[in-house]
Amino acid sequence: MWLDALAGSHDRLSDLVGELDDEGLSSRSYCDEWSIAQVLSHIGSGAEILGKTVDAVVAGEEPPSREEFPQIWARWNAMGPREVTEAALSTDGELVEKLEHLGDTLEELEFTLFGGLRMDAVGVLGMRLNEHALHTWDVAVALEPHALVDHDAVTLLLDRLPRVAAFIGKPDRAEVARPFTVRVVTSDPDRELEVEVGDDVAMTLLDSTSHAERATGEGARPAVLHLPAEAFLRLVHGRLDPSHAPAVDVEEQATLDTLRKVFPGY
Repeated sequence: MWLDALAGSHDRLSDLVGELDDEGLSSRSYCDEWSIAQVLSHIGSGAEILGKTVDAVVAGEEPPSREEFPQIWARWNAMGPREVTEAALSTDGELVEKLEHLGDTLEELEFTLFGGLRMDAVGVLGMRLNEHALHTWDVAVALEPHALVDHDAVTLLLDRLPRVAAFIGKPDRAEVARPFTVRVVTSDPDRELEVEVGDDVAMTLLDSTSHAERATGEGARPAVLHLPAEAFLRLVHGRLDPSHAPAVDVEEQATLDTLRKVFPGY
């Protein structure tokens, strides 16, 4: 499931950039400071690092350390637009094939990343898919203004959002009154999530029981925001500016604008 979505994201990226010339590859992506080629450099270097990490875990060895990353990034940053595109698609494809080749063994692996963060295979695949799908959208929307994040990725990543919201959210940088709570109702797929913003951000995926308990409880009702799941995913990752957002009513627009400040992106 996760690996299928990652393979699909790789295929989409390949289709998007495979026929671009140097001018197209040098044009700006959705990321303000990155061209399309620089997004590909980021995806390619990430695939190389993760591939080396997988090899090390399978062999029972130490994965690459943070101290090794700058040298890898520098090599990728030195490539020209065409070279980096070919290298990124090749390295990214090889990573997918490596993961597929592991089969059931992949589920048994445990990873230690970033100086001690322990993850199972689903955690690692989720992290990679999150990065890959959003950066693929950064490329796609630069070529087609109405592009959306791949639906298979959205479905998987939506339920993962509560795990990463605290790291992505920057309430201390947002000039908004705190604390406050927002209930987000998504469609395609349908979910209800509660976003609590104070000194930090906490996000909870609500089930029918927890929602009923909140509905009958005392106290102020939280603001409500209705969004397609794809749009909410982009909102949390700082990619729902007014030019790339669905229409909402006046009251919900104020809530949306507030959450934009809490989730400025990266």
